[in-house]
Amino acid sequence: MRRSILSSLRAHLGRLVAACLAIVLGVGFGTLAMTAHSSATNGIDQTIGKQNAGVDAVANPNRESITTAEAAAVAKLPQAASVVTELSAYMQVQWAGQVRPDSLGVDARYDTAKIAGPTAKSGKLPDAKNEIALPVKLAEKYKVAVGQELKLSTWEGKTYPVKVVGLLDDSTSIGGANAVATAETVNTFEPGSYLNRIKVAAAPGVTQAALAAAIDGVVNDGVDVYTGTAWIDHEVKGITSGIDVLGGVFGMFAVIALFVACLVIANTFTIVIAQRTREMALLRCVGASRKQVFSSVLAEATIVGLVASGIGVVFGVALSAIALTLARTFDWGLPPVALHLGLASVFVPLALGTVATILAAVVPARRATRVAPLAALRPEAAPVAKSKAGVLRLVLGFLLLAGGGALLVMAATSSQVLIGVAGGVMSFLGVLAVGSLLVPALVRVLGALPARSGGVPARIAVANAVRNPRRTAATTSALLIGVTLISLTCVGIASVRKTFDVTMDKEYPVDVTLKVYDEKMPATAAKQLQDIKGITQVVPVKSAKVKTGGETLDITGVDQGVAGSVIHDPKLVGQLQPGTALIDRQTLGMLNVEDGSTITIVSGKQKLTLKAVRAGGLDPITITQADLSKLAPNAAVTGYWLASDPKADGPEVIDALKQSLPTVKSLTIGGGLAERSFYTKVFDVLLLVAVGLLGVSVLIALVGVGNTLSLSVLERTRENALLRAMGLTRRQLRGMLAVESLLMALVAAGLGIALGLIYGWTGTSALMGSQVDGPVQYAVPGRLLLTIALVAAVAGLLASVLPARRAAKVAPAGALATE
Repeated sequence: MRRSILSSLRAHLGRLVAACLAIVLGVGFGTLAMTAHSSATNGIDQTIGKQNAGVDAVANPNRESITTAEAAAVAKLPQAASVVTELSAYMQVQWAGQVRPDSLGVDARYDTAKIAGPTAKSGKLPDAKNEIALPVKLAEKYKVAVGQELKLSTWEGKTYPVKVVGLLDDSTSIGGANAVATAETVNTFEPGSYLNRIKVAAAPGVTQAALAAAIDGVVNDGVDVYTGTAWIDHEVKGITSGIDVLGGVFGMFAVIALFVACLVIANTFTIVIAQRTREMALLRCVGASRKQVFSSVLAEATIVGLVASGIGVVFGVALSAIALTLARTFDWGLPPVALHLGLASVFVPLALGTVATILAAVVPARRATRVAPLAALRPEAAPVAKSKAGVLRLVLGFLLLAGGGALLVMAATSSQVLIGVAGGVMSFLGVLAVGSLLVPALVRVLGALPARSGGVPARIAVANAVRNPRRTAATTSALLIGVTLISLTCVGIASVRKTFDVTMDKEYPVDVTLKVYDEKMPATAAKQLQDIKGITQVVPVKSAKVKTGGETLDITGVDQGVAGSVIHDPKLVGQLQPGTALIDRQTLGMLNVEDGSTITIVSGKQKLTLKAVRAGGLDPITITQADLSKLAPNAAVTGYWLASDPKADGPEVIDALKQSLPTVKSLTIGGGLAERSFYTKVFDVLLLVAVGLLGVSVLIALVGVGNTLSLSVLERTRENALLRAMGLTRRQLRGMLAVESLLMALVAAGLGIALGLIYGWTGTSALMGSQVDGPVQYAVPGRLLLTIALVAAVAGLLASVLPARRAAKVAPAGALATE
């Protein structure tokens, strides 16, 4: 049997190429996910370990701060050989060319003889008063060189000149690094500087546990004490939680890709085994038992799975190495991470790919043993669609559809995500189960138009597409999974984004607010702000000091006629009317005023009674400028409300605003632009990553479509030859196969988009229903869904190119002579 297996593999290698490609893609993607996760985790482990080298115990404040007395007590412990107290001061620095100062954290330098600390990449570390070392990236951003003078100031306005004596190596820092100065300098900047934590190196012969126990005895209960090893684990866990989540997401997509590959593999082996019926029968006739035939098929699957999985592992590792190299080359803001190959990241995908191939071949292998030798020598009859097993499968499919649909409705109404996931899985399995009935019906409906207008080749293509319902359903199922998941992701993210936008409009109805205190706005302020790239509308607001309910408050007045151009919430725009005061919840509570009641506001000798309306997101009390002019006729412009272009880069706009209006000393910037821009980028990245990852499963599915067509061409060699002999041209034959492939791709795309809409909407309801104050918003990303359908159609046509060329090359006379 060994020779038979090897010869069979050589003889049918071409037919197994598509299955091998599906395995390579699925396993390669899984290897990429696991290798990238392993490399990132290992890189962070090494970075945190390097930063805490020599640390045997750490006292870290939790519920309570560390006092100087406790730090002194730790320093006196006989179990401690070296004690480092991390001090920090938070200052403001005036960078050259910047209008207003920026914040800067300054850490105190400490003895690094036994405990690792910051190192200088150029220059030196500070060793005298009023010397400072800056992180390299920060110095490069603001073009600061060694030897340059800077001015640091406290929040109270006290200024200190400092000299930059070195640049710190921050290549392995995660997040922004602080500057470094001597402890004396830090204490000068901020007397009683904040104690971040205490790091301790143990005396000879003292274990980390003993040292931690000794420290725990001299600090208060609100301070957490860790051993050095536990502290590193704590820091790594805090950083890698997001990486672990991302690794789980990558792993989920890898499982999806591998599942789709299994469908392609099972379909391929089913057809290959069906075409080798005579070969199997001959083996049975010469003495091979059912068990041997079954074992031979599984042996072939094992060899194919092992070889293809090995290639997939190499492919995935190579992609990981390229991605990590690009991350280092183009400085994507990530610490440099070296490729790390763990045993799991290599052998788990290899084992999964091999096992998945074997499992996918079990059913075809069993089918190969069920035909008696003499019966198998006769021509195989066409598969019977309405078999008993098919009826049972359809009944089970409809039950799954009904149960899954009920769970989806329950999840949407009760905001239970797990129930929604269960309902989605059940209902989708139901769709796959009834696929042999549903897909051919949809193919007939969709193929009605080309069958009428495309002539005989189109009608034959429609008939061929539904000739074997199970094969057609299996072929489209792989593509259906990918399209459904991509559509679900697009619809879900679009719906979540729309819900988020509506929520943001309520919490932050104005993109950006600018305000000054005890200063005057320059006369050209509006023009300066309007010239900033990304700003579309500038509306001035006035304010005045008023009294109401025994409290002195600031009241804001905005022009009712133009307020709608900067306020996103239409409800607030409608409520902003003369005689009405929009008051936030906190101010209503402070004044002990009910929503809808009246409130009397006094400014000097002027008095005005207004209707109090609860409205969040604006200033504490907002009225029209017409009402404000009655209270304070001389109220000055103290700020502006700005609207921004939705496509503008939020951080860039905020940075530009920070450097605007140079004659204003202190400018307060608020609004929801920064947060909205951040989450918009998150949504865009999520959508890009999800579509890219799921695109792998679609690629595997299209390999399956092409494979099915190729094997179908081999099955219908005599049939196609007969059609050629009767006058069908090569072009018509290629068109016939193209229509057949296009119909399957469009059915999978249409059904997948429909399911994606249902799952995306119900998933958004389950996920966001309990998170937002108001109804969940549903979105239909029409352009994206249309693009998905077009891509599926084009891909379906491309999948038919090679099979069609192969079919067109066969000479009619030679093909008619084949058995």
